[in-house]
Amino acid sequence: MQLIDKNLIAKKRNGRLMTNKILKWLFFLCTLVGLAVLISLIVDTLIDAVGYLDLHFLTSMGSSRIEEAGFYGAIIGSLWLMLVTVPVAIFLSVATALYLEEYAPENRVTEFIKINISNLAGVPSVVFGLLGLAIFVRAMAMGNSVLAAGLTLALMILPVIVVSSQEAIRSVPSTVREASIGMGATKWQTVSRIILPAAIPGIITGIILAISRAIGETAPLVVIGVPTTLLVTPNGFLDSFQAMPMQIYSWVKMPQEEYQYLAAAGIIVLLVILLLMNSAAIFIRNKFSTRY
Repeated sequence: MQLIDKNLIAKKRNGRLMTNKILKWLFFLCTLVGLAVLISLIVDTLIDAVGYLDLHFLTSMGSSRIEEAGFYGAIIGSLWLMLVTVPVAIFLSVATALYLEEYAPENRVTEFIKINISNLAGVPSVVFGLLGLAIFVRAMAMGNSVLAAGLTLALMILPVIVVSSQEAIRSVPSTVREASIGMGATKWQTVSRIILPAAIPGIITGIILAISRAIGETAPLVVIGVPTTLLVTPNGFLDSFQAMPMQIYSWVKMPQEEYQYLAAAGIIVLLVILLLMNSAAIFIRNKFSTRY
């Protein structure tokens, strides 16, 4: 009887190990499929962009002539856009997360606000475009300016940063808070000097994801009425501008094959700028990372 039990236990153990190996290789295969698709898309885009991605492309404004068309205006416009979107979104979202997690009373109203912020993270971007059109473009008479578009994108990515910031703040051990209070620190001193620095890695991770979404969004800009081609760069936040996604969108619609190559070159530039911004954010996250 004891021998039978040992054999049965061994069989079950071997079955679990086999299931573990199968699932391990299945997950690995799924990862390879995703990487293969991503690499093939990047390689295909690079092949199309090789003949057009040069210094002239990076330093020339948009044009109706293919040989004169460039991406400079779109790059500068997107950088102006991020100058509005990033600071506004970070300040509002981190402040909201700190209030909800550290100051807001635990009641149904607070829970209702938290649930709705989480739901807003899944709202389609075109809805935020309509909101920006109604409030910033028309009600506040900002037009299709950098400020109107930047505030619209800030509202769009705000829920994403709020949710990730809340999770990062919750991950700080309660013993750290208690130790700070026990040493005589005030609530604000504990939040600003202990909790916020410890939560920075998680907060910046959410910011990275949010900025990646914002810099490549087209739908809100289309709704606001951002021009696809502009022969001047903005000189202030109330000026009109063109953005990289809008310029790529404009080229993709063109029937001539050469415009598809220009769009591919624009996509590569957008990816490079996105990777540079993400790299800077990751560096900041690692530099200020605190482990407990």
